[in-house]
Amino acid sequence: MKIFISADIEGIAGVSNWDETSVNGPGYEEARHLMTQEVLAACQGALDAGCKEIVIKDAHGSGRNIISSQLPECITLVRGWSGHPYSMLQEIDNTFDATIMIGYHSAAGSDSNPLAHTFTSNVAQISLNGELASEFLINALTSTLVNVPVVFVSGDKGICEEVTKFNNNIETRFVSQGRGASSICISPKQAYQNIKDGVNKALKKNVSACRVELPEFFELKIRFTDPISAYRASFYPGMIKSDKQLVTFETNDYFDLLRMLQFII
Repeated sequence: MKIFISADIEGIAGVSNWDETSVNGPGYEEARHLMTQEVLAACQGALDAGCKEIVIKDAHGSGRNIISSQLPECITLVRGWSGHPYSMLQEIDNTFDATIMIGYHSAAGSDSNPLAHTFTSNVAQISLNGELASEFLINALTSTLVNVPVVFVSGDKGICEEVTKFNNNIETRFVSQGRGASSICISPKQAYQNIKDGVNKALKKNVSACRVELPEFFELKIRFTDPISAYRASFYPGMIKSDKQLVTFETNDYFDLLRMLQFII
């Protein structure tokens, strides 16, 4: 079995402030350790389920957060950003059996995590086919594009609830929940155990039940936090400027949508 892990930091247990997510922040070193341990727990769960090959995309900020020396020998770690439209799933293809997402978080415009956002703080909200779009949703459809089912997601309670609505066969484990500007987290040790057990369970189930159909048409609306960004984005081919902060992109090809996001966000 070959699996792909995409790891972010804002949905990690114990992370609750932006200064913990920035490489120069006072809480960053602890946060990257917590992130590494949750990724390690996912690896251990996968190995216990019989997985032989694991590719991990460090998908937060600089893409250089995970402490690689703490990971198993069988992993391949993707660090930094190539610029490929698959972005947080760079290097995924149809040779993988399953996708796992660790440390994921609620979308911009939600109140389920004080660090809720979608790709960048410059975006107030993204919607896809009329639904609020999180990084999970965008990346889950990317995984679907190469015919790889998402089987497990951990992060805040809000994103886990979204995943269940997306496909209730996907295993989820929430490790925190937002309340105003605060984050209520379980202990890191409990988070590691829950993730390890959840990944193990997910990979021992019928992973094909986690497959979804890719929509035939995509309407993506991006509301920026400022009109300057919307004006600039409006010059991307096919983009429509709907109002001073809102742009709309329509396509039948999901890769075209991902390519657009790569250039304007």
